[in-house]
Amino acid sequence: MSSTASPSRLHLAFQGLRLRLRGSDLWFIALALVVGLIAGGLTLLQAGLARTLQTALYGLDEGMRLSSLPALTWTALLVLPLGGLVVGLVSLAATRLKRPLLDAVEANALHGGRMSMRDNLIVLTQTLVSNGCGASVGLEASYTQMGAGSGSQLGRVMRLRRNDVRILVGAGAAGAIAAAFGAPLAGAFYAFEIVIGAYTPAALAPVAVAALAGDFVADQAGVDAYLLPAASTIDVRAADYAIYGLLGCCCAMVGIVVMRLIASIEGTVKRSPLPLWGRPVVGGLLLIPLALASPQVLSSGHGALHLDLTTHLPLIWIGGLLTLKCLASGISLGFGFRGGLFFASLFMGTLVGTLFAGLLAMATGVPVVDATSAALAGMAALAAAVVGAPMTMAMLVLEGTHDFLLTSVVMSAVLVSSTLVRQWFGYSFSTWRMHLRGETIKSARDIGWVHNLNAGRMMRKGVATAPADLDAAAFRQRFPLGSGSRVILIDSEGHYAGIVQIPRLFGDGVKPEDVVGTFAENRDVALAASADVVTVMQRFDQTQADELAVVADDGQVLGVVSEAFVRKRYAEELDKRQREMMGERVDE
Repeated sequence: MSSTASPSRLHLAFQGLRLRLRGSDLWFIALALVVGLIAGGLTLLQAGLARTLQTALYGLDEGMRLSSLPALTWTALLVLPLGGLVVGLVSLAATRLKRPLLDAVEANALHGGRMSMRDNLIVLTQTLVSNGCGASVGLEASYTQMGAGSGSQLGRVMRLRRNDVRILVGAGAAGAIAAAFGAPLAGAFYAFEIVIGAYTPAALAPVAVAALAGDFVADQAGVDAYLLPAASTIDVRAADYAIYGLLGCCCAMVGIVVMRLIASIEGTVKRSPLPLWGRPVVGGLLLIPLALASPQVLSSGHGALHLDLTTHLPLIWIGGLLTLKCLASGISLGFGFRGGLFFASLFMGTLVGTLFAGLLAMATGVPVVDATSAALAGMAALAAAVVGAPMTMAMLVLEGTHDFLLTSVVMSAVLVSSTLVRQWFGYSFSTWRMHLRGETIKSARDIGWVHNLNAGRMMRKGVATAPADLDAAAFRQRFPLGSGSRVILIDSEGHYAGIVQIPRLFGDGVKPEDVVGTFAENRDVALAASADVVTVMQRFDQTQADELAVVADDGQVLGVVSEAFVRKRYAEELDKRQREMMGERVDE
């Protein structure tokens, strides 16, 4: 008796919890809190594993960072191709999925926040090994993958609405970034700008709570917040905003060059005869001479960033190091190592800012801007150009320096940089790589519903058909006036051959022996069942037709869609998504 009653009580409890989560903002915020705590814990675990791996492979002392080492021997650097072999084998095994691995941005843009735990674990393994062996990539991609994945899994287990799952994905990413940097504001803005794709009232409280939860986990674990060195005094004049805006322009150009460099290397490698498993091995070998020149090109660059910000280096060395780091990141990602450019772009940005301040001082004969302040502004501006999150980077500087005046000029550089990248390039690094795969994603805004609302779902089946070589007399007998409005014509092989309006065959001037096919409209215009609603509406605009046929790949007629119905369904779905964006909890 009790064995059957217990599952029933659990089921009822689950249903009650699900109803509370779907119906109460407070319960949903509590769930976001749980997601933030989990994401923070997973972030610290990953950071510890990567740190342990680097320590074991390179024999690092306590508190030492790989990228801050003065020098490394070539024998120690053989770890790079060996780690590349492991990454390559994992990548080879992942090809069994027959699809690209799904990250949080693509999941929220196209799949309503649904992420695969198998994808998450593959990305985690690849990123930990890549960073652990010293490849020039960061762990932030894995942090957000696992944090966002935890939000996605909880949302799917509780069978929440599509928009609620998307918010939990953003909440997980916010908790992860907040824990990684001890910066809840940066974590929250990262979720809005990168993972959710918009600032929405419905997501504000859950994401903020998750970010605070992630920061809380890091604080309780004794992890220090990410602090940045800042100038002891900074005097900002009106002209300084223009100068820092010019720095933002330089960062935009460097960011575009870096993204195109990585895409170019990746494309060349894919076209080469190198096997998938061997690409990271070759990449690891190519990294060795760069690391011999300077170990600062290795890993994401945490140690190198602080070292260079507190040390006055010659400008020629800074320029050379910037070039080496760009090449190292391009080789690492282009040859198949896994990771992100979040922190690498921060490090490269400090070099751009320092170089900018030094060259400006050489040109004018006086120090126009403080070198440290310019380095921090360049850090945020280049990261905003590459990652695509201007407010995130500005808040990272604010939380790292606690300097509001500095943040004001940083904002100038960041806004110019992100604006110019959107104008000149149009993509961030994550969306650019998806663009190269054929996706049309420019942010994590939910466009998945557009793809789901396709011609195949909107068409009417069982439409009337007739042979295109039928004469008008036979057609009139089969389809008298009043029997319908149109007929789909097919050829002798059963393929689509156009649409004919029934009243037209009863008009003056139509002879009984005339072939019906000569009166067909849109003979060469039809829709694939997979065509999304936007594509369908564009086709209606181009043809000025009231109805279009939907055909299979082999030319067989599947059904027909009308313009009026398509526009009605689009308006209904768009209104639904807009109400979700404004915070209304809309049932699906």
